Amino acid sequence: MSGQLHDVGVVAIGRNEGERIRHCLRSAIACTDRVVYVDSGSTDGSVEFAQSIGVEVVDLDTSIPFTAARARNAGIERLCEKWEGLRFVQVLDGDCELRDGWVQTAYDFLESNPVAGVVCGRRRERHPEQTIYNHLCDLEWDTPVGQARSCGGDALFRLDAFNTVGGYNPSVIAGEEPELCVRLRAAGYEVHRVDHEMTWHDAAMNTMGQFLKRAKRAGHAYAQGAHMHGKPPERHNVKPTRSAVMWGLLLPALALLLAYWTFGLSVVAYLVLVALQWWRIRRYELRRGRSINDATMMARYIMIAKFAQAQGVLLFHWRRLTGKQATLIEYKGAAQGGATHD
Repeated sequence: MSGQLHDVGVVAIGRNEGERIRHCLRSAIACTDRVVYVDSGSTDGSVEFAQSIGVEVVDLDTSIPFTAARARNAGIERLCEKWEGLRFVQVLDGDCELRDGWVQTAYDFLESNPVAGVVCGRRRERHPEQTIYNHLCDLEWDTPVGQARSCGGDALFRLDAFNTVGGYNPSVIAGEEPELCVRLRAAGYEVHRVDHEMTWHDAAMNTMGQFLKRAKRAGHAYAQGAHMHGKPPERHNVKPTRSAVMWGLLLPALALLLAYWTFGLSVVAYLVLVALQWWRIRRYELRRGRSINDATMMARYIMIAKFAQAQGVLLFHWRRLTGKQATLIEYKGAAQGGATHD
């Protein structure tokens, strides 16, 4: 970042990210000295490392349930308190590293597009070759460029736009960026994705269990988003919520209930429907330009994820109806280097 970009700050969040937070914060201070790291109870020396390289630290009160949204709000608040005159903030997950030139590119875009409230670029997996689950994440990040409905956990925000809509909703435990983008677009701002390398992400996802837990979190995010903004005209997250419930709960339950009276034909019919849906997804991914192997793999795991997503939908509504406090659904534990907020 060139020296004149004194009106840009960076907020990174994390917990027990290990070496990842070191990559993250080093990439941030290579852009600007206006960097805040928000920690949520790390025991791996993350706070000490951040302080040793001159990064401002916000140590969250862990007695209050943690959400990434709450952490980002706290970081942006501290950023604006410490450095006056900021106009833009780059938010960054602790398992991500900024790519060279990204902040300058994003800054120039927002300067040239005053109606844009936020801009993001291409997030890539650092080690997509290590596991099939990392590779799936890398494919997931590859989304179309241009005007978009939402951004992810890494993006450059216009602070005026961010403050106008009240920032992140701290009650949202996953999918906080799409929820924020709903409010940004309702306020007249645009969301954009540009064709530029933005961050490297380290999913460190090695098992099917982690994949399914991540899918469960996605289902929870779908359900919460649909509950908050599912009415017309937005219909936020209504379609993925219905898809998760239909494929991961209603159809298999119906097939099993009817299995005795249909001599198992209901189960066969369900499996045929799953195969047809897999073929439709595969065809769509091929039309997007995926390779045959990638399209086939994505279709397979998208269908597998429906069962865990349905669990996430049910969990959200159970918590809502019983008044239970929503807590994070983490697919990375300390053994893998910490929690993640993508």
